Amino acid sequence: MNSRLITLLFHFVVLFLVFPSGLSGQNDEPEQARCGIYLMNLYDLNVSEYSFYADFYVWMKWKGGRDPMNMEFVNAVEKWGFTQVDFNEEPQVLEDGSSYNGMRIEGRFFHSFDLRRFPLDRHELDIRIENVDYPVDSLVYVPEMEGDLFRKDFTIPGWQVEGARIEAQSNFYNTDFGQSGADASTYSNFTFKLIISRPLSYFLLKLMLPLLVVITASLGGLVIHPNHIDARISLPIGGLLSCVFLQQSYSSALPDVGYMVLMDKIYLLSYLLIAAVMLRIIVVGNRLNRKKGNDPLAYFRRDRRLALYFFLFFLVGGGLLVLIG
Repeated sequence: MNSRLITLLFHFVVLFLVFPSGLSGQNDEPEQARCGIYLMNLYDLNVSEYSFYADFYVWMKWKGGRDPMNMEFVNAVEKWGFTQVDFNEEPQVLEDGSSYNGMRIEGRFFHSFDLRRFPLDRHELDIRIENVDYPVDSLVYVPEMEGDLFRKDFTIPGWQVEGARIEAQSNFYNTDFGQSGADASTYSNFTFKLIISRPLSYFLLKLMLPLLVVITASLGGLVIHPNHIDARISLPIGGLLSCVFLQQSYSSALPDVGYMVLMDKIYLLSYLLIAAVMLRIIVVGNRLNRKKGNDPLAYFRRDRRLALYFFLFFLVGGGLLVLIG
């Protein structure tokens, strides 16, 4: 009898050490909350202030005792003007036994715009939602991929909407938030991303077309007879001033950044080209004044070919800048 009792106790200890969760009845798997979002409006998109306003619905479906509705909007700013209206005071119970609730949100959100490719820049405006109460080992967000993510007639003036997507990830906080001895925490993060880009027509018609006109006019100084030095030099000088004003017109709408955007590189190429035209005109003028035997027509023919080479150089150089950014 004693040997049988000892054997049973031994087996019980082994089971307790190998399968502790099975004996305790606890499930180590985190609860899942299915999340959905529907964007109604996005307005006041301000690149200079790195922010935008969004008006949208967000909802949750979950099973279990952990309510995921206590959410934090991680990249929200100006929270004093934030509005949040719940669908229901208490969660509804659906036919499959899961709980359901949601809210309508309107507020301002931060986005760090990368403008290196301006005016061919493309951005993923994000709204990041995170649970406040439960870490990732207790509750995780699972995006619902079915259905549209924004309304059919949704537009942003001056921008082209390419699409949207939702994704979930974990956000790790490498801090104890001042609680000595507390471990770093990881929380489930649910992110909505709206993909937008500037129309190609903005780059071609509003920025490049005026610049091409200025470059063509500046190169016109090389197709004027070398004897008319005043007329020759006035064209690239006027083109240089025009380039400065054109560059200022778009730079005023951009924030102060510590790098050159794509359009700045194209204008730098324009300045180098205009400077080369002015240098050529000055060199030819000095040579004709020093040596009366020089043939102006020979310089005239060379400068016309040079004007074509300069124009092709600008097109090829600008194209390479667009490709490599």
